[in-house]
Amino acid sequence: MTEIQEIGFGGGCHWCTEAVFQNLKGVGHVQQGWIASTGTNEAFSEAVLVNFNTQQINLQTLIEIHLHTHKSTSNHSMRKKYRSAVYTFTEAQKKMVEGLIKKLQTDFDQPIITQVLSFEAFKSSEEGVKNYYIKNPKKPFCTTFIVPKLKIVLNKFSQYSKGLKDESFITKPLVDKKSKM
Repeated sequence: MTEIQEIGFGGGCHWCTEAVFQNLKGVGHVQQGWIASTGTNEAFSEAVLVNFNTQQINLQTLIEIHLHTHKSTSNHSMRKKYRSAVYTFTEAQKKMVEGLIKKLQTDFDQPIITQVLSFEAFKSSEEGVKNYYIKNPKKPFCTTFIVPKLKIVLNKFSQYSKGLKDESFITKPLVDKKSKM
C-alpha cells in the first residue's frame, strides 16, 4: 500500500530547496513558497512543501538530505528570511523529526540549528519563479548555488537522485576561483 506524506522544509533560498527535492525519487510534488509556523516563528520564511511516497523514500533520508544541502549549522544574519526548519503536520511526525535530527547530529561537527516547527500556513510563489532550476539550469544563480547542492545529492545520496537536466554540470568539476586554472 502506497502512503503519501507531506512535510515542509526551509533553510536556504526556496529555488535551491525546490530543486533539491524535485531531484529525488519518491518525491511526487514540491510546492515552492513561504511557510509560517506559530509564536515567534509566525512570520513567513522561504520554504517548500514536499509530498513523498514512503515506499520509495523515507522521512530519515529526506531529513538527512535537507540537513546536508543547506547551512543547517549556521545561524547567519538572513535566518528570518531563510529559516532553517522542518515543518510538521502532526505531533507524531514532529516527534519523529526531532529524533531523526538528534540522531543525525553525529554527521556534523557543529550543532544543528534546524528547528522542528508546526506547519501553520503556506503562501505559494509566483508562477514565474516556480520550477526555477528546471526552467533555467544554465543561469548563473543555478550553476553557482543550486548545482553544488545537487552534486551533494548525486554524490552522497545517488540511489535517490533522479539525475540532472544537464549532467555536464555534475561531470565537469566546478573551477575553484582561488586556483590558477
